[in-house]
Amino acid sequence: MRVPLSWLREYVDLPATETGRDVQAKLVSAGLEVETVEHLGADLKGPLVVGQVLTIEELEGFKKPIRFCTVDVGQANGTGEPQEIVCGARNFSVGDKVVVVLPGATLPGGFSISARKTYGRTSHGMICSGDELGMGDDGSHGIIVLPPETEVGKDAIELLELVDEVLDIAVTANRGDCLSIRGVAREAAIAYGLPLSDPALLDVPGPNAYGYPVEVSDPLGCDRFTARTVTGLSPEARSPIWLQRRLQKVGMRPISLAVDVTNYVMMELGQPLHAYDRSLVQGTIGVRRATEGEQIKTLDGVERKLHAEDLVITDERGPIGLAGVMGGANTEIADHSEAEGTTDVVIEAAHFDAVSIARTARRHKLSSEASRRFERGVDPAAAAAAAQRTVDLLVLLAGGTAEAGVTEVVTPSAPHTISVPADHPDKVAGVSYGRETVVRRLQEVGCDVYGQDELIVTVPSWRPDLQEINDLAEEVIRLEGYENLPSTLPRPPAGRGLTRRQRLHRRVGRVLAGAGYVEAPNYPFLGEQVFDQLLLDADDPKRRVVKLTNPLNDEEPALRTSLLPGLFGALRRNDGRGSHDLALFETGLVFLPREEQKIAAVLPVDRRPTDEEIAELDAALPEQPRHVAVVLAGAREQAGWWGKGRPADWADAVEAARVVAREAGAELVVRGGQYGPWHPGRCAELVVGDTVVGHAGELHPRVVKAFGLPARTSAMELDLDALEAAGDDTPQAPRISTFPVATQDVALVVDKFVPHAEVEAALREGAGELLEGIRLFDVYENEEQLGDGRKSLAYALRFRAGDRTLTVDEASAARDAAVALAGERTGAVLRG
Repeated sequence: MRVPLSWLREYVDLPATETGRDVQAKLVSAGLEVETVEHLGADLKGPLVVGQVLTIEELEGFKKPIRFCTVDVGQANGTGEPQEIVCGARNFSVGDKVVVVLPGATLPGGFSISARKTYGRTSHGMICSGDELGMGDDGSHGIIVLPPETEVGKDAIELLELVDEVLDIAVTANRGDCLSIRGVAREAAIAYGLPLSDPALLDVPGPNAYGYPVEVSDPLGCDRFTARTVTGLSPEARSPIWLQRRLQKVGMRPISLAVDVTNYVMMELGQPLHAYDRSLVQGTIGVRRATEGEQIKTLDGVERKLHAEDLVITDERGPIGLAGVMGGANTEIADHSEAEGTTDVVIEAAHFDAVSIARTARRHKLSSEASRRFERGVDPAAAAAAAQRTVDLLVLLAGGTAEAGVTEVVTPSAPHTISVPADHPDKVAGVSYGRETVVRRLQEVGCDVYGQDELIVTVPSWRPDLQEINDLAEEVIRLEGYENLPSTLPRPPAGRGLTRRQRLHRRVGRVLAGAGYVEAPNYPFLGEQVFDQLLLDADDPKRRVVKLTNPLNDEEPALRTSLLPGLFGALRRNDGRGSHDLALFETGLVFLPREEQKIAAVLPVDRRPTDEEIAELDAALPEQPRHVAVVLAGAREQAGWWGKGRPADWADAVEAARVVAREAGAELVVRGGQYGPWHPGRCAELVVGDTVVGHAGELHPRVVKAFGLPARTSAMELDLDALEAAGDDTPQAPRISTFPVATQDVALVVDKFVPHAEVEAALREGAGELLEGIRLFDVYENEEQLGDGRKSLAYALRFRAGDRTLTVDEASAARDAAVALAGERTGAVLRG
């Protein structure tokens, strides 16, 4: 919300010395996020005056049309003689009043003006457009043409209000009242302790039977509808300069008088309005839900197919507007430049259901200034005042006549009342405010407060966000100043540190980072088409997803069941930006729907939920195991003077799984496997006990192509919770033996399909307690020496006793026992 300081001062008598920065500091202290303060005209210096075009000479022989003009600027040039100016614009004629900048002036951006020769003539200044003065486009796309009654020689800086300060406020979703000058002025008045001149306090005539007929068929969607009629508007009437400038300062483009007035009142009071050309409205105005498949052409020229939940404004023909979002083209107010302009208008000021408007705006991808306000909360009590303000301005500026008829359809409702202990804000903030302060602050925001120890608070109509006692406590705290809250660190009871799961999560992140991986967190959303790209079977459990009712992105409506799609996207983006050697990891939750779907109960807020209630809530949530995943591409080790580098491959992905398993204290078995996105011949199945907890290896070429990944990309995904359950992460002190180690190497020949993990497990078990370590250091294949379908696995075995030096015979016996068991289980024979 852009708030010009000059407009704000109309409703709050701020000290003359207060700058935009001062007001920003006050509003930020009160809880409003003022992002910037824009200084309009800060580097603008005159003379900048009103001139009247006397003559126009068309210059020939140039690539574009050029005009040599003489302009009367009164005594502003010191001589009273006409000013000679060269100009390329075409949207003005002899006799028009224009804005002229004279030599010696400086325009926004530090552009200095001086007399200079151009196109064979000397130009003594410029005739200005809105963009050149920092005003923005006024719809003319050319020179500013002022009203005929504007005085020649008048200071244009003052006339066009070019010098001002504009506060840009990021309004949160719960503070729809601050999407108006009125709402921000109320906050400023509270912050400065000054009275507010409320622009909504108008004398409004009561409803009668002579107003324009209105029928509301959906009182839940529209609980208030005010209609007023103004006739006899001058079709040639244009918005005055002050109104156009205020709209431009808040970020809106002037269009026509009737539209500008409704936009002005919306910005002033926060109540969206719409003006219908009365001659184009046929019969009674209605409010109802759309019929599925109905169509309407909105003011942006788009033909829209309506949904049954859309709230629409209708006449006898059908829809004439999307309620609270945008009007229809079939009742559009004619522009003042058209031959037959609008003379009679019907003003609509209504209050619509916030949820309905938000869904309609999202459904049609049509966000408007009106929908932004309705979905954040509009003051229903301001509708009649806004309609009256609009009528008054149209009568004043367009010479119209307000008809006596007033239509007001209202669904009765009681004001919202909250009972709150007077000391509740004290307990929330840990500060003793006292009853008087609490009552005073609540009254300042517009609440009616009664009672002593127990306060009965009636919430004002413009604050629908105040729903319960903590909302009221927040109002007191923010107005007393968040900066005044004491800074105290909580003192947790002893033994309440991180849980085992949290500690494992942190350790896994540290060890992967130490191994050269970079953490890349991603959004937990995906589209179901990704499962086809991952080559998952039709009955794969990962295809069962939890879908969101209101997804942030319609293309990703489901919660993830795998971390890989998000990491693939991160890898693709970084590779596309020139980072080709990548190793990324992520730890996070995946979401698996339960077999039995339950509806989550609403937990109480006035007491601690019972263990049974919490358990019931947990049972309704999807299962959310924590996974860890990595992806690698490019070089794993860089080449340099030290030697050759090497590319990342499937073995690095498997090693990442082993690293994680060691942190969890779990024994991970790696064996050949085949699953979804991995290459059938380069996929490892990761097993703990009898449970498959993940996969690792090189990705399938089709998956690489589908996700746009570098060739030979490898990946790993592991169920971290399953590792935690199976592992023992109790820290083990290192054992340093004083006795020497005995090393024995063995080379075993096995069939190619026999996994190395099975051979190693057999060797480890057969060697017994004397085995300290085992390492595979060579894999060799040669049909001539080993035979068809055979391979050689060479292992280094380390033996050591804790109480003596092993003899050669003891080490050899342990090695032979290991080889014997490996031969019995895997068919391995010594390579000889």
